[in-house]
Amino acid sequence: MATTRVISVVGKKNAGKTTLVVALADAFTRRGRKVATIKHGHHPALVDREGTDTWRHFTEGKAERVLIDAPGQRVLFERTAADGEPLALVRRFMRDMDIVLIEGFKAHPLPKIEVHRISQHPAPLYERDGPEAHLWVAIMTDDPDFRAPVPVFHFSDTSWLVTLSALAWKHAAVLDD
Repeated sequence: MATTRVISVVGKKNAGKTTLVVALADAFTRRGRKVATIKHGHHPALVDREGTDTWRHFTEGKAERVLIDAPGQRVLFERTAADGEPLALVRRFMRDMDIVLIEGFKAHPLPKIEVHRISQHPAPLYERDGPEAHLWVAIMTDDPDFRAPVPVFHFSDTSWLVTLSALAWKHAAVLDD
């Protein structure tokens, strides 16, 4: 199998993590890369509607796994005992991807790009002297005065996506065969 790169986009609530993941995914896809994403949720996601066949298989039938295959898409519903570990999820489901963008999982030791909006939270997750400061690849912020020893991009910049996607590719964790 090919090499798979993994990088995490982290930040506090409403910072813009999803917007950044979508922008990075689109940038990599336009370059011909095979891209996958993983979203860390804090509560069970409502991804099926009550009464559908798949909902009934999973809910009423209590099936451990339900796979729906339809034109242009495939969805797997699977029961789990605990939160997944992001690298284990990549190895199990996404080894054929060029890069996997992980939204969240901030406690895991993955290379990180943080999205920080001072308009939402006064301080970022990043701590200059913190034990995991070395994991930060870059920080995207709306704070014009924020400085850090890693590249800092501002939402007002016009060319941040090209540079940030290059940094993400370069500093992503690499899972070899």
